[in-house]
Amino acid sequence: MHWLRMLFVWRGSVLPKIVPQLIATTLFALAVTFVHGTVLDWKVSLNFVPFSLIGLTLAIFLGFRNSTSYARYWEARTLWGSVLIESRSLTRQALTLCCDPAQAKTLALRLCAFAHALKHQLRGSDGAADMARFLPPAECERLAQARFKPAMALLLAGEWLRDRVQAGEVQPPVVPALEASLSHLSGALGGCERIASTPIPFTYAVIIHRCIYLYCFWLPFGLLDAIGWMTPVIVCFLAYTFFALEALGAEIENPFGNEPNDLALGAIAHVIESSVLDMLGEAPRTETPLVRDYILD
Repeated sequence: MHWLRMLFVWRGSVLPKIVPQLIATTLFALAVTFVHGTVLDWKVSLNFVPFSLIGLTLAIFLGFRNSTSYARYWEARTLWGSVLIESRSLTRQALTLCCDPAQAKTLALRLCAFAHALKHQLRGSDGAADMARFLPPAECERLAQARFKPAMALLLAGEWLRDRVQAGEVQPPVVPALEASLSHLSGALGGCERIASTPIPFTYAVIIHRCIYLYCFWLPFGLLDAIGWMTPVIVCFLAYTFFALEALGAEIENPFGNEPNDLALGAIAHVIESSVLDMLGEAPRTETPLVRDYILD
C-alpha cells in the first residue's frame, strides 16, 4: 500500500474504537492550555521529567501485553495452518493408499465438516447449515447432539479409517501414518480451545488501562510550560499512540473473533475445503467469504 494511503487508511485500523478517547483527551488538554494549567486558582506545577519515567514504564507494560497477544495470534495462525496441511495429507493418503479411492470422498467431506465446525465453535456461531453441505442427515444429527462438534467430526473421520481397515481397503502398515495425521488435527483442535478459553489475566488490562488514562490526562500539565499552545497537539499524538496500542493488544488477544485484525477463519476454512475437494475434482460447497485476501502457507 502506498505510504500516503497508509496515513489515512481506516479499514482495519483501531482508530474508530479510540476516537472518543482521543477527542476527550484533546479537549481536556485544550482546556488546560486555555486556563494556563490553573485549577481553582492553584497552578499545577509539573514538568516533563516524571512523564518521561512513567512513559517508559507504560511502554514496558504495553510491550509485554502486545507481545503476549501477538504470540497467541501467531500460535492460532500456526494451528490453523496445521489443520490445512493435515487435511490435505489425509485426503492424498486416502486417494493413493486406499484400495477403493472412491471411498476417499467420505473422508474428505468429514474433514471439511471438521474445519467448519472448528470455526463455528471458536466463534460461538451455528454451523448446522455448513454441516448439512458435507454430511448426510444421520451424521449431522450426531454433530448436532455433540457438545464439542469438531471432536465429533474427527471421530467420524476415525470411524472411516476403522471401516476401511475392517473392509481390507487400507493395509495395516499404512494405518499409523493416517492415525498420525488425525492426531495432529486433534492437537490443533485442543490448542485452539486452549487459546480461546484462557485469556490474558484481567489484572494486566486493568493496570495498563488505568495508567494510560491517568498519564494522558495529567500530561498537559507537564507540557504546558514548555511548549504552550502546542500542548493539545502533542497530547493528542501521544494519546493516540498509547490508546491504539492498548486497543490493538485487546483486539488480537482473542484471535478467533470477528474484529478486522482477527484471523479470517471463514477464509481459512474455505481454503481448506477448496483444496481438499479440488483433489476429488469437485468445486467448493460453500461460498467464498467476503473478507480481505488471506495468504496461507
